[in-house]
Amino acid sequence: MLKKLRIKFIALNMATVAVVLTVIFTTICVVNHRQSVATVDGALNQAIAQASEHQGRQMGKDAFGEGQPESADGQPALDGEQPAPPTIGGRERSGGQVIPVALFSMSSDGDMTALGRYNTASISQDVLEQAGEQLAGADEGFGSLSDLGLFYMKRQAGGVMYLAFADMGSASGWRALAATLAVVEVAALAVFLVISLFFSRWALRPVARAWTQQRRFVADASHDLKTPLTVILANTSIALEHPERSVASQSQWLESTQHEAEAMQGLVGDLLTLAKMDEEEAAAQSGAARPAFEEVDLSDVIEGEVLQFESVAFERGVKLGSQVEPGIKLRGNEQRLRRLAGTLIDNACKYVDDGGAVDVALSRAGKQAKLEVRNTGAPISPEDLPHVFDRFYRADKARTGGAGGHGLGLAIARAIAEEHGGTLTASSTQAEGTAFTATLPLK
Repeated sequence: MLKKLRIKFIALNMATVAVVLTVIFTTICVVNHRQSVATVDGALNQAIAQASEHQGRQMGKDAFGEGQPESADGQPALDGEQPAPPTIGGRERSGGQVIPVALFSMSSDGDMTALGRYNTASISQDVLEQAGEQLAGADEGFGSLSDLGLFYMKRQAGGVMYLAFADMGSASGWRALAATLAVVEVAALAVFLVISLFFSRWALRPVARAWTQQRRFVADASHDLKTPLTVILANTSIALEHPERSVASQSQWLESTQHEAEAMQGLVGDLLTLAKMDEEEAAAQSGAARPAFEEVDLSDVIEGEVLQFESVAFERGVKLGSQVEPGIKLRGNEQRLRRLAGTLIDNACKYVDDGGAVDVALSRAGKQAKLEVRNTGAPISPEDLPHVFDRFYRADKARTGGAGGHGLGLAIARAIAEEHGGTLTASSTQAEGTAFTATLPLK
């Protein structure tokens, strides 16, 4: 399942990136093409404006009777003036693209005359004739003749109809840009695929861990429920085999059934507690308010739990000591804080060595309350220590030694500490014994 999830994760990421890059690069090409067309439009307008300006000046000179010499090509020369050619190079550039333009004047009968001095490009006669036929009845404005590969501008100025042409290749730079961006996109997708392969492992690692924990959780819960159910069914079968016997004569089977049922009730209760706390945590992360806390005298809670375990310690010959600083108060759930303290003390009393000692200490540590429960005895192995707060986790000696519970107590204790904004940690050495330390923020 995780493999399929990883493949879907990578495929979705790759598809998303491909779509985003395609949209971005397509937009770049479209914008580039429009800018190129606008540049061509500007160049054609500029050529017509330049010709119209010179024509107007020449008509003014004619009005005052000045001569109008002709140039070698038969076109009127404006007293030796030539239109200023486009400027190229230099530090102060205009920033525009120099577009080759062919400029013509069109008579009323459709004949076109080249305005040689204004031209920076030439058109073959057959192409010019086809263009003239197509544009003879066309409206003024900017357009294109795709079959001839030309942009055109048709405009009347100063009583003259002008036709300016530019090659459509002047606005085809987007094709090379598109090819370059396509290569860039393929390379980017290849790099992103490698990154996705790496990060998919990292991103799905918590999911894999949660999946493993869930499978172990179900297996362990089934194991812990199967044993008492087997005992209950066996006891019931024995009792039903002898219906003539009295209840008193079969009390051992009934007591065993009751004991196993109580064990199941405790396990189910722990599971419900964890489920409720997980639900509250999920609701809090989604923005819902946590259950209201009240002021709790933690010193009284700890002292009360220590008194509850004095008889247990006495029966085992264990010395139970406590150093509780009075007056330590915080905001929290008193019932769950009692569960936290009771779990830690009960766990210490279960695994202390015979004749050993259990010490419970509560003190202030800055703006936090520090609860430490320490016991003597065999230390927790380094392999087991990182997992002591995992649900249903028990070291082999705990599982087979008869003292272990269902492996949920410490998981619940840590959840309670975190619910109150604190932490619960464990340390264990041969010299100092095993210590569980809870730190809770004060109000």
